[in-house]
Amino acid sequence: MSAITEASQEVMERTRGRAHPRCVVCSRANGQGLGARFCVRDDGSVSAEFDALRVFEGYPDTLHGGVIASMLDAAMTNCLFAHGIVAVTAELAVRFRHPIETACGAGVCARIVRACPPLYVLEARLTQNGKLKATATGKFMEKAAAQPMA
Repeated sequence: MSAITEASQEVMERTRGRAHPRCVVCSRANGQGLGARFCVRDDGSVSAEFDALRVFEGYPDTLHGGVIASMLDAAMTNCLFAHGIVAVTAELAVRFRHPIETACGAGVCARIVRACPPLYVLEARLTQNGKLKATATGKFMEKAAAQPMA
């Protein structure tokens, strides 16, 4: 039996709503966040377009590195959600290749590279104007089922 199930938009939405209801990157309920809308691709990866708003600026006209890392991490997390997997980031390695300009759109995508439950390895890429701007590799540990509170 495969460790990875077939991905779907419905599974991602349902899993994210249950596991990440107020996420600063991808929750529709968080009015202060980035509001990224992830879509599941045919190959089981996910992608999203987002606005690199000036409110998330680090250096002048440049998206803050922490926001970039958050977008890459969220893409990988949503990729797992698309497969019905809830996992937390155990390790995140980000490579900043070029600055991401604010007041301009950008895109992020992620895919599962390896699955050995409860550990998953994913890769993500952030692009802007057709140019690769940042990449990440993440290791994720599947979250144990929540225990009911007494």
